[in-house]
Amino acid sequence: MILLVAVVCAGATLGLSALQTPMYEASIKILVGQERGSNAPGSLGGDVQGLQQLTQTMAESIDTRPVAEAVIGQLNLPVTPEDFLEKYLSVDQVKATQLIEVKYRDSNPQRAQQAADNIGDVFSEQVSQVNPSGDATTATVWERAKVPDEPVTPNILYNTALALIVGLALGVGLAFLLEYLDDSWRSSEEAEQISGVPTFGAIPRFEISNATFRNSSSRKARGSASK
Repeated sequence: MILLVAVVCAGATLGLSALQTPMYEASIKILVGQERGSNAPGSLGGDVQGLQQLTQTMAESIDTRPVAEAVIGQLNLPVTPEDFLEKYLSVDQVKATQLIEVKYRDSNPQRAQQAADNIGDVFSEQVSQVNPSGDATTATVWERAKVPDEPVTPNILYNTALALIVGLALGVGLAFLLEYLDDSWRSSEEAEQISGVPTFGAIPRFEISNATFRNSSSRKARGSASK
């Protein structure tokens, strides 16, 4: 039973994973900085901590509708801005740095790479338009995307292995449950312990095949006829 449950879970997961559409992920890195054109108020200059806090704000700015709509329009992507932001785009600041990592997923690896690069270009242009001053904040695409070779989802091997482990756990739990609910007596000792009376004899289990039963019936019939 334990093996059966584990195999069923692993097989079902393998089948479902094989039916899923493979998704490819491309990523870029954007470097956030500030031009030093003057000592104007608000300039961060060499304030590393201030630039890192600015990077957090910039990361949040990438994950917005203006960026999504611009990229969708330029590449004619078959997605809505909502799906673009919620399902396919991932933006995170690289911890304690001025770098932002942008990831984009798509069923087409070339389109994933194009979208990731386009996100960086669109965002850099939008930032330059918003900050035209001498000490303007800059967002430069530091590392461009590569065409991904392997899909990131589904991970068939990982999913199947996890389902096998879960199936084994469920099988063990089910086996213990059935054993707990089973109230049959399986030995003479168990019968004595439960009933409180001694066992005088045991009848072994045996089976008679249909052929043996028919042969025995035929012999009895012939014997009756001869009499």
